[in-house]
Amino acid sequence: MSYESFYDALRDTKFPLNHGAGEIPAVGFGTLFRDPSVTTQAVKQALEVGFRHFDCAERYRNEEQVGVALHEVLAAGKIRREDVFITTKLWNTNHRPERVQPAFEASCRRLQVDYIDCYLIHTPFAFQSGDNQDPRDEEGHVIYDSGVTLIETWRALERLVDEGRCKAIGLSDITLERLREIVAVARIKPAVVQVESHPYLPEWELLEFCKLHGIIVLAFAPLGHAMEPNVLQDPVMTQIAQRLQKTPAQVALAWSVQRGVAFLTTSATLSHIRENFDISTLPHRAMHEIKEEITTRIRFNSVVETGVPGFIPRKK
Repeated sequence: MSYESFYDALRDTKFPLNHGAGEIPAVGFGTLFRDPSVTTQAVKQALEVGFRHFDCAERYRNEEQVGVALHEVLAAGKIRREDVFITTKLWNTNHRPERVQPAFEASCRRLQVDYIDCYLIHTPFAFQSGDNQDPRDEEGHVIYDSGVTLIETWRALERLVDEGRCKAIGLSDITLERLREIVAVARIKPAVVQVESHPYLPEWELLEFCKLHGIIVLAFAPLGHAMEPNVLQDPVMTQIAQRLQKTPAQVALAWSVQRGVAFLTTSATLSHIRENFDISTLPHRAMHEIKEEITTRIRFNSVVETGVPGFIPRKK
């Protein structure tokens, strides 16, 4: 009996990135916590459990705490920097080309790293430039910046790749329509596109376009963010989980990787961090059931419409 027959390697899946920038581990750990003080401990635990892909952002205001965890674990010598894939993101207030490099450098400093594996434009919306991450007018409306286009910001990211401290670049919270526009004119194509995706929002059309262009889709909220209607309580999901003796979360995450979509989960609870890493391959029948029998379609995060991240509670 070979080792492979009882060790399921799904959690070790890596997807090759276009533009010769290596591979991205399909199983990723997000670092947006309600309470930023848990960041360092959670990231260290995730590294110990086996996560090697970490998703950060200037906007989360905790890159320094992620940096502390990375520094401690890497300094201990058990894990090498080149074995960890680090993504971070350019916030909306830094879209003007002259602001891109300083924002990138600041993220590197906070994360205590010399290079970033993948740098994403957090949303395609430019907000008023400045240090206030959430610029609003008297009525509380976001102040957008019409003086810069997405392609201008993209060109500034391409220059970061040219300089070598950023291996791959991509987009986040973008619609297929806007993604097409960038892909059509980009000198360096997006390597990664991060969007909300789960069995209630499978984004098949976007995924098909990305596969055609060698772009990796990276799902946030792959478990539906525990919101109503709850993906993990869907009868199709619970029945598959019961049959396979896995949790509905493990089923949803395995489904993601098997259809070619990397994912991010976030937890500060060790048991959940372990559960989210411990995925194994689903049988074809289960993959088919999720695709064909789940008909609920819902987007929980309206960021693609406004550029302002936020999950909107909805009831069935």
